Amino acid sequence: MKSIYQIIKRPIITEKSTILRETGHQYTFAVDPRANKIQIKQAIEQIFDVHVTDVRTAKVHGKPRQQRPYRAGHAPDWKKAVVTLHPESKPIDIFEEVG
Repeated sequence: MKSIYQIIKRPIITEKSTILRETGHQYTFAVDPRANKIQIKQAIEQIFDVHVTDVRTAKVHGKPRQQRPYRAGHAPDWKKAVVTLHPESKPIDIFEEVG
C-alpha cells in the first residue's frame, strides 16, 4: 500500500473549490490516478483528523499543448477528488496542513 502522502498530492484551490469549501464542507484534492475512494478517504482522515462522509472522483484529461513548432502534445492526465466532510467535523485549514 502506498503512503498516505503519495495518495494525496495537493489541494486544488480555485474559485469553484473555494465556493464548495465555504458552502458545503467539500474540499478538492489532486490525487494519485491509481488511488480508489476508500484509500482517499482513509488518507484524508489520517492527515487532517476529520470524518469524511463522501468521496467523488473524476479523471481529468490533460489540455493540448504545443511542445515545438508544428508538434502537438498534451499535459498529463490526472485525477481529482472532491471530499465531503461530516457537518460536525472541524474545517480543514489547507494552507497550514499541506505543504
